[in-house]
Amino acid sequence: MSSTDDDVTRDWLGDPGEAPRPDPQRAARASSAPSLPKRFYREAGLAESEAGHRLVLDGRGANTPGRRPLAVPSRALGEALAAEWAAQGESIDPRTMPLTRLVNTAIDGVADRMAEVAADLGAFAATDLIAYRADSPDRLVAEQSAAWNPLVEWAGATLGARLFLAEGVMHVEQPEGSVAALRAAVQAVDDPFRLAALHTLTTLTGSLVIGLAVLHGRLTADAAWAAAHVDEAYQASVWGPDAEAEARLAHRRTEFEAAAKVAAATD
Repeated sequence: MSSTDDDVTRDWLGDPGEAPRPDPQRAARASSAPSLPKRFYREAGLAESEAGHRLVLDGRGANTPGRRPLAVPSRALGEALAAEWAAQGESIDPRTMPLTRLVNTAIDGVADRMAEVAADLGAFAATDLIAYRADSPDRLVAEQSAAWNPLVEWAGATLGARLFLAEGVMHVEQPEGSVAALRAAVQAVDDPFRLAALHTLTTLTGSLVIGLAVLHGRLTADAAWAAAHVDEAYQASVWGPDAEAEARLAHRRTEFEAAAKVAAATD
């Protein structure tokens, strides 16, 4: 057995369902701080393998919680993954490892369930954030239009999805063909890493169009985040910043940027 086939992450990642050892995704979402494992390696790097660019710790291969090689399709993404592990201090904190968590999800949770994940995303096609507009005040209306109208036009011209717009929170029925076109755009994503990234981009913003725009290179991560948070930015400008809300958004933005990085690196 070669050194890159050794599994050095078993002691802290554990097998799925093993309660005593922290799962990176569970720990990241926990409201209380988890008991963090000590860093057990000095160097993080990459090795070429059949699975792609595999994370190696002190020259030995790392695995996902599902016991699969922790490997990614592009070297750029692999280097970002290795940098995340190299940046850990005396303890390994999964909350500071959004790329690792997303890659684990892609390998263990998405690769074998592509159709199911695509169907889950397809539900956003009928209720996209950018279709629901404020009717006042004028400044918010203008800011939403400036951020979202170009995306509405892009969805129609590029994806074949013409969206009906509504004021307020009343549900607007989207054309059947438009919903089908957006769902087809999701189903066309045949890479588990890109589909996992799209899922994160969409669920964090409430907009499948914004997620697809990032995936297709129409929006940068910064522009997409700004477009998804027009309302929050407006409220903060009127009422002043809210520390607790800003902290929540900062955490979500870290997850969003990791997903955008995965999308870009696997394009």
